[in-house]
Amino acid sequence: MSLLVVGLSHRSAPVSMLERAALADETRIKLLHETVAAEPAAEAAVLTTCNRIELYADVDKFHAGVAELSTLLAAHSEVPLEELTPYLYVHYEDRAVHHLFSVACGLDSMVVGEGQIIGQIKDTLSVGQEQHTAGRLLNDLFQQALRVGKRAHSETGIDRAGQSLVSFGFDQLAQAIGGVDTFDSWAKGKRALVVGAGSMSSLAANTLARAGVSEIVVANRTHDRAARLAQAVGGRAVRMDDLAAELPHADIVVSCTGATGQVIAAETVARALLSRTASAPIGLLDLAMPRDTDPVVGTLDGAHLVDLETIGTAAQDAPMAADVDRVRKIVSAEVAAFGAAQRAAHITPTVIALRAMAAELVATELARLEGRVPNLDERERAEVTQTVRRVVDKLLHAPTVRVKQLAGEPGGAGYADALRELFDLDPQAVAAVSRADETAEPNRGRA
Repeated sequence: MSLLVVGLSHRSAPVSMLERAALADETRIKLLHETVAAEPAAEAAVLTTCNRIELYADVDKFHAGVAELSTLLAAHSEVPLEELTPYLYVHYEDRAVHHLFSVACGLDSMVVGEGQIIGQIKDTLSVGQEQHTAGRLLNDLFQQALRVGKRAHSETGIDRAGQSLVSFGFDQLAQAIGGVDTFDSWAKGKRALVVGAGSMSSLAANTLARAGVSEIVVANRTHDRAARLAQAVGGRAVRMDDLAAELPHADIVVSCTGATGQVIAAETVARALLSRTASAPIGLLDLAMPRDTDPVVGTLDGAHLVDLETIGTAAQDAPMAADVDRVRKIVSAEVAAFGAAQRAAHITPTVIALRAMAAELVATELARLEGRVPNLDERERAEVTQTVRRVVDKLLHAPTVRVKQLAGEPGGAGYADALRELFDLDPQAVAAVSRADETAEPNRGRA
């Protein structure tokens, strides 16, 4: 089996296509189960963020896997395959590992170095575990990706190479409306409206609170969630029906809901601008995918809109820190180490099966010796048994240690097959060893 990823992101597709292909939570879960039910795939995980949709799978056939995963992505995103295909990218085996590790470090983010992706990768792994679609390979892969991402942020200054989408977006508003470089110096004393109560909205609300805004209002379809977030940041909660009434009083509006349609219409903003008493424009930051705010809002006098598309354009001009090169070296080293560990692990069931076969042969021969030489006393029988076992262990030790070393090198995957052929090991017995090993460690690698 081999790792395959098929996906699209801000690097391969325009925002309009990412919006069309966005997956709701329930659709994501259906995609997981249909992927593992498909013939080429044994495991599956779906990584979705505001600017990427990626399907990871452990497949036994490359071409069949690409075709199946592409078809499933198209079916669940409800974008015709012929329209989606030009925007899809494919990574396989080590390149797929390299891609995920780069994503975990923030190298592939719209804003280089942003750290929110680590939490999103953790969520992806948790869903795969809860739905029982992430097996040994994807558990190992995503756990290692989390470690690599954390290592990059702790050992380098990748955080200085860019900011989170939230802080970067806020800074874009501050520069456009206030003529200042940083959000904090502009936001102090302003009134803010947060639309949505998920993780991104929570991050935005906390950023606003730290910046010293005078008031934070949280609107959400589920009022209890709005109330919890509002209480956490010292604000107040309103229902989504109150959105139009709150807009005229807001200086900053942040939106990130999971809605599939627009939440903030141009007409609603236009009416809010007419009844607004403040002279400064309303700054709107839309972090949703698909977007919450009608793009026409950006053309209204008195409103300035920053969304993922404008953030992506601005982020291309952001300076790259020298630490990015250090992170790339970390990723390359971690990919090599992960590949070596996976190849070595691949041969372990075969080595265990070989030693089990040897132990069975020893037991058979000792039983035969017992029949031929029945008069051995306990001390003599123990000495013979120990000698035979020691000889077999010494004969197998060097070859099994060496074959594990060789299997960890590039191109070493064939050593397991060679062992099975040379020693005539039953493939079903090897598979049984592998299954038993997985059963023995059900929580291995969990976050």
